[in-house]
Amino acid sequence: MESSQNATHDTVLDEGSAMYELELHRIRSAELRREAQRDRLAREVVRARRAARHEAPAAGSHTERPRRTRLPRTA
Repeated sequence: MESSQNATHDTVLDEGSAMYELELHRIRSAELRREAQRDRLAREVVRARRAARHEAPAAGSHTERPRRTRLPRTA
């Protein structure tokens, strides 16, 4: 009779362990989803900034000076 009680007890522990593992899996899965969403948002922001930079006219530089022409170096 004692062996059947141990088997029942082990089964309960296994079920409890499985539930614990399942809950850990769910927590980790949710964490990975949040991280992926943050990464997608960060990439979207970078793309938007890059697009805004490329759409800005070249005359919108921070100085009014004309660009210097670069002469080749002399030997």
